[in-house]
Amino acid sequence: MEYQEVATWRRHLHTIPETAFEEVETSAFIARQLTALQIPFEAGIARTGVVATLKKGRSERAIGLRADIDALDITEANTFAHASQRAGKMHACGHDGHTAMLLGAARALARDGVFDGIVYLIFQPAEENEGGAAVAIEEGLFERFPMEAVFGLHNRPGLPIGTFGTCAGNAMASFDVFEIVVKGKGSHAARPQLAADPILAASQCINLLQSIVSRNVDPLLSLVVSVTQIHAGATWNVIPGEAVIRGTVRALDPATRDLGERRLREVAEHAARLHDCTAHITYSRRYPPLFNDPELTAFCAEVARGCVDAGHVHDIPPSLGSEDFAFMLERKRGAYIWIGNGPTDGDRILHNPHYEFNDAAIPHGIAYWTRLVETYLAPTP
Repeated sequence: MEYQEVATWRRHLHTIPETAFEEVETSAFIARQLTALQIPFEAGIARTGVVATLKKGRSERAIGLRADIDALDITEANTFAHASQRAGKMHACGHDGHTAMLLGAARALARDGVFDGIVYLIFQPAEENEGGAAVAIEEGLFERFPMEAVFGLHNRPGLPIGTFGTCAGNAMASFDVFEIVVKGKGSHAARPQLAADPILAASQCINLLQSIVSRNVDPLLSLVVSVTQIHAGATWNVIPGEAVIRGTVRALDPATRDLGERRLREVAEHAARLHDCTAHITYSRRYPPLFNDPELTAFCAEVARGCVDAGHVHDIPPSLGSEDFAFMLERKRGAYIWIGNGPTDGDRILHNPHYEFNDAAIPHGIAYWTRLVETYLAPTP
């Protein structure tokens, strides 16, 4: 297997980062490689995605392998030759590596793979923030490409090269966003008694929001409420009439997610009322929790142990990060695991302007995908 050529693909993709639903050139590159491999595919899935169909043998059993293809709105700080050529955009999460590894696996399976069934290679757009997986499902992904299970793979800085991480059950958090507009009554700063101060109410609200985690949630469960923005006022001597709070809520299971939303609404409304203000709340559920099927997670771990030393496949704790592959796992059994990307080297972490996918992970990713297909769809005697 010519891993260096796959690394060349990855570096080319790194130079042309495209964000959600704009992955036109990226999809065209994927299509060219699939055409060269004589693997049939359909483009335009979730607008800019590609799904290829690789069939061998007589069985109609089918599985899906998914790679995300989009980049982020981040200005790259790296200066190597294959740095981003798109101002304000970069592959800061390794989706260039995921795409290249799945293309490499497609080549290996097409040329030398021994299996009996169908593999759908899902090159999915818009994983970052915009829920491309949900769009693909709404457009009939699983009806057009019927599969009994679906699998995902993501790089993980901090795990050494040549290692894998698995987590059965609740593995990644839901991702919700909120906006609380606290409306009060403005006044001169010298006469606060004439105001209904939305800044004071918003400050009280921010403090009380943390009581949801500390006093409403079982300590053995996980919920994170993060206030990430507060906007109010425009000058020194005026108490404004409005303050805006924005942030995120993350939970590992649906019941805790429901509790987080309910308590956020109650806390915001009561904190505002305490100061004669009102709270207008917008709460948007973005991504669901990611649940890995325990049986298939164990299967993936066994597949990974066949690719690297058995001691290099680790159980890792759940993450409060989020991933839109969760939408696929709501509809199909499957598992999402992690591949080591090497040490973080300070600021070389995901969603960082210095991030770089480690090409040394490519052969391990290709081996994993290939072995997974050949094991799951092994020919019967």
